[in-house]
Amino acid sequence: MPSSSKPARRVRGYDPAKVGAALAAQTGALRAAVRRVCADPDAEALLARPTRLGGWTVRELVAHLAQQVGWVPRHLDEPPQGLAPLSLLQWVAAVGSVAPALDAAARDRAAGEFGADPARVAALFDAEADALLALLAGGAATDPGRRFEIRLGSMLLTDMLVTRLAETVVHADDLAHALGIEEFPHDRQALAAVSRLLADAFADQAPGGSVELRIPPYAVVQGVAGPRHTRGTPPNVVETDPLTWIRLATGRADWAAAVDEGAVSASGERSDLSGYLPVMA
Repeated sequence: MPSSSKPARRVRGYDPAKVGAALAAQTGALRAAVRRVCADPDAEALLARPTRLGGWTVRELVAHLAQQVGWVPRHLDEPPQGLAPLSLLQWVAAVGSVAPALDAAARDRAAGEFGADPARVAALFDAEADALLALLAGGAATDPGRRFEIRLGSMLLTDMLVTRLAETVVHADDLAHALGIEEFPHDRQALAAVSRLLADAFADQAPGGSVELRIPPYAVVQGVAGPRHTRGTPPNVVETDPLTWIRLATGRADWAAAVDEGAVSASGERSDLSGYLPVMA
């Protein structure tokens, strides 16, 4: 369970209908990518490619993605255990604590059912995607009061679906990196929601007002202890694009390299954010 002595930061709202539509579109893009991999004449070699995720192959990444896509529909009707409430920002901060269990599950599934021939891998992923898409189409996901429990606590179901956006956007980028896909067709609303969530998490974990973080066109937040900016041009400004921010915030990109390559613009003596990253491990 996440614990903190400071009060929880107020989280911006996410429109359930927009979240559902974005998740459906992002899941569809992932399904198409998995199908292309599994239909390729060199599918076995592609599934065996390494990824940037601690020794996972593409097969293990696909197995993990399938589990994340299908998690809500598979567990939706389980009786609640009375776990403590969990906010989106608490989820971002705490999800790294369950990484070993998720790693083991992905490896076990890749060695088991996802160790089958590529056509079967595609079919298994399709089944998980179909279950999520059916749930989204059925309207249950827009119930504002419904809760969903995970190991870390009890979330609003609508918040849980925002976490699925984070999983599908971040891991779609991992898949694209492993396969050499230069531009994965991320859903625009999915990118917006994940950029905002991770920006808010940065502001929550590095509270203050001395640095303005800009991720156009989706988010602007202030963080880092020090003199608070109130008017005019902020003395410390960091600006980057959504995918670069997502990679930095999740440990996929190195701060110094991103600055050197021009992917991040950072001005001001407090604008080095390397000590505050990643915000989601």
